[in-house]
Amino acid sequence: MNPLAKGIRDYLAMRRSLGFKLVRHEAGLKEFASFLARKRSPHITVTLALKWATQDANHKPYEWAARLSVVRGFARHWSATDPLTEVPPVGLLPYRPPRAQPYFYSDHEIQRLLKAAKSRPSIDPLRPRTYHCLFGLLAVTGLRLGEALNLRTEDMDWSEGILTIRGAKFGKSRLVPLHTSTCKILADYAKHRDERFGARAEGYLLVNKNGNRLDKGEVHRVFYNLSRQIGLRAVDASRGPRLHDFRQNAESWKMPSEVVLKPYFSASCLSWGRHYLMCSPHLEARRRHEHDIQSSEGDPSTA
Repeated sequence: MNPLAKGIRDYLAMRRSLGFKLVRHEAGLKEFASFLARKRSPHITVTLALKWATQDANHKPYEWAARLSVVRGFARHWSATDPLTEVPPVGLLPYRPPRAQPYFYSDHEIQRLLKAAKSRPSIDPLRPRTYHCLFGLLAVTGLRLGEALNLRTEDMDWSEGILTIRGAKFGKSRLVPLHTSTCKILADYAKHRDERFGARAEGYLLVNKNGNRLDKGEVHRVFYNLSRQIGLRAVDASRGPRLHDFRQNAESWKMPSEVVLKPYFSASCLSWGRHYLMCSPHLEARRRHEHDIQSSEGDPSTA
């Protein structure tokens, strides 16, 4: 193994040990290493990094920027080993991906989706219950889809009504309290699941027809079909409300005002917060109301 390939392996191992998943980085860095080998360059240079990042004309500019960012991160690390390494400067490709427009589901839309999921025809009697529970759980907790699919039976504390989310973002874990109504529905599902597959302490909480983990692609396909069925998406639409929007939907009801956020988050985080505020009238109205209250409380002339 040549030094650069070993450096890439060590870099990825180090970053992953800190909780970063780096799903696309490994393939990209290996491709870049092969590119350097073909160019017979013993060092990383800005010119070659830029050429590699933009070599595919079919990619969009923000995809070029993402590829260059992968190289930039490794180049910073590798420069400690190879002093001749050139680190591509930030802003060399100043493109950012377009922000997805968040969708805030109404209670009525969520109810219609859950009803459609539960009544969906299937030769597997457990399948409608599975998707009814999955979509309902996403709606009331704001879990990421992957977190919900990875839940094990042992992650549910029935006596306390608390879910343990393991290996979440940055490898951290957290506790999610559930309402008694949610626990009741999950308990009923678990009863039917265990009648079908038998009780398994280490099994998945929500299962497919074989009793194994649900496939993420299949979950998305079911969601898209149900969305079209109830009118959330047009029949021929390629874009529309997403499963991830359940996360924004759950968070929107507990998002504090920007004034409260300022001591804790960076300017870039606040810019994302403003994006959601502008996309949700009830959030923007609440922000203005809280801002007016805090302004009046801080003005001595109104005391």
